[in-house]
Amino acid sequence: MLSSQVLNLSALVFKIPYKFALMNAVDQGDVQYSIENGIATVEFHHPLSNSLPGKVLAKLANTITELGTNDDALVIIVRSEGERAFCAGASFDELVAIDDLEVGKVFFSGFANVINACRKCPKLIIGRVQGKAVGGGVGLAASFDYTLATKHAAVKLSELAVGIGPFVVGPAVERKIGLSAMSQLAIDATEWQTAEWARAKGLYADIFDTAAEMDAAISTLANKLKNSNPEAMRLLKQVFWRGTDDWDTLLAERAAMSGQLVLSDFTKNAINSFKKK
Repeated sequence: MLSSQVLNLSALVFKIPYKFALMNAVDQGDVQYSIENGIATVEFHHPLSNSLPGKVLAKLANTITELGTNDDALVIIVRSEGERAFCAGASFDELVAIDDLEVGKVFFSGFANVINACRKCPKLIIGRVQGKAVGGGVGLAASFDYTLATKHAAVKLSELAVGIGPFVVGPAVERKIGLSAMSQLAIDATEWQTAEWARAKGLYADIFDTAAEMDAAISTLANKLKNSNPEAMRLLKQVFWRGTDDWDTLLAERAAMSGQLVLSDFTKNAINSFKKK
């Protein structure tokens, strides 16, 4: 019999059956990459709707950083496994286990490290979003330099619903879609916004009816970029990310805010109420 009282956040937002919310979820998932003809493809996966435990976050950040210095990689594509869930965000199993501020800060710093890795990487990063994105998944999509998606790629910033807030991913989301749209997502924490809404706000450069159409567009773009001047792309990326030089400090401060909130009685009660659903 499964210890099903500990759920992953993805089990809540994607309505995954209890039987998949395993106690060892934090130990699952991985990141792989390959390089072919100058195009690096990074893929992360987790059985619970591609949620992001700490070890997956760390490997994703390290992989992006490594590829930034790899001369064989001229452009980077980041994608997740599966068809309808791009990323369910934070691992709920880790979230409920946090019992002191330092542990909480380390947990939320995992997302900060991925965002900063994308920011500092001198290569242009193309994001492939095939399905729903929640919380940290939205922050990830916002951290790519150019993101393409399918019509199934709805978005939600669900943090407030569990008593915290999108503090770490907020700057990345705000940079991409503006404060007004980010505020709408953060406040309407239980509501999905469509892929078309995300495209209109600037999170996605374009959306497609099918994954095959999206992949064809990504392939065309990546092949164009790999033949572009690497120095021009590096400088262009600096222009794109102008004004973010303080994010190492800013996102660490935001991680501490979330780490403090997750210890509160309000958040613990909110998490417990989700666990009972």
